[in-house]
Amino acid sequence: MAGFRYEALSKTGQLEKGVIESDSARLARTQLREQGLSPISVNALREKAAPQSSLLFKVQWQRTLRSADLALLTRQFAILLGAGLTIEQTLNALIAQTESETVKRTLAVIRGEVLSGQPLSRALGTQQHHFPELYRALVAAGETSGQLALVLTKLADYTESQQSLRNKVTLALIYPIIVSVVAILVVGSLLTWVVPQVVQVFHHTHQALPILTRVMIALSDFVRSSGWIVGLACIAGLFFFSRAMRNENNLYQWHRLLLNLPVIGKMIRAINTAQLTSTLAILVNARVPLLAALGSGMGVVSNLPMRQALSQAERHVREGASLSRALNISKLFPPMMIHLIAGGEASGMLDEMLEKIAAIQTQEVENRIMVFTRLLEPALILFMGGVVLLIVLAILLPIFDLNQIIR
Repeated sequence: MAGFRYEALSKTGQLEKGVIESDSARLARTQLREQGLSPISVNALREKAAPQSSLLFKVQWQRTLRSADLALLTRQFAILLGAGLTIEQTLNALIAQTESETVKRTLAVIRGEVLSGQPLSRALGTQQHHFPELYRALVAAGETSGQLALVLTKLADYTESQQSLRNKVTLALIYPIIVSVVAILVVGSLLTWVVPQVVQVFHHTHQALPILTRVMIALSDFVRSSGWIVGLACIAGLFFFSRAMRNENNLYQWHRLLLNLPVIGKMIRAINTAQLTSTLAILVNARVPLLAALGSGMGVVSNLPMRQALSQAERHVREGASLSRALNISKLFPPMMIHLIAGGEASGMLDEMLEKIAAIQTQEVENRIMVFTRLLEPALILFMGGVVLLIVLAILLPIFDLNQIIR
């Protein structure tokens, strides 16, 4: 059941306030009348109206559904609707089986809206922070066409593919980050602790030290005396960079710079193209008008130059241009994508071509991630090994010279 906050008048005319659980606002009013109260207002409890308590941090941390939860929820919804259950029965089943309190509260609110007579898309609109505009638009298209189960199945495929892509990108970045952190810690400990301990031995010999050893000693002295300044400078640099990126013009220039980088630029282009074509494919397949689909597609494009190019393409399509020609103007989208869209427009199979482009671009992203990680892993190991080798040589060279003198 969903929770409802009410204000009502008692038989003596006193104002009473409280919370009541019911399946809908209408049933909540009926329950209040059965209790001898005259309801003035009955409003569904939203998650944003949750009481502030010691769990405030947890509520703020989980104010939106995780992408994995949304993907699983969409798949279960599609399966249950496809099995012939009504929306109400599906929501009841999902509420009963979910273990997440966030998901359970969200579904309870949606069920209350559905039982009060609202369509599912509008009920999802009461939880906009959980269900993005694209999600709600597709559900509305499924309700209009009478193919809600089919649309939800495609939406489940879409959310799962996006979740899988995000996971692969995240996993690809974890190893380089771990190796980089370990390398910094190892080199830092060698310079601040090992090198000074060994160098003390040579001070008593009055021996002329090799250039590499003198450079390493100077670097060690700098790290020990001014390393904290470098650390603070890096933190300050990251802080000012994040502040600068809040400016849309600065963020636009940064995104354009990333697009022009040799390897990273192609990766960003492929990721955004895969997300865009996947979105357009499911929207066009759900019979959403092309202009509306382009408007929704801009929401999944994270790179600002590509988003601006898509906005310009939308304007050209509105003026009568074909989608392929409109997208080709900016030269930011892959030529293969443009040619396949043109073929889809000519054959009347645009949705199928968009799905094919999405599959190709997703595979390209996965291949690039695999190549990137396979090249980066040995490169980081070699770099770390080279730095450690230099430190070891700086320590051993004076020892070799001392042995020769003794001989």
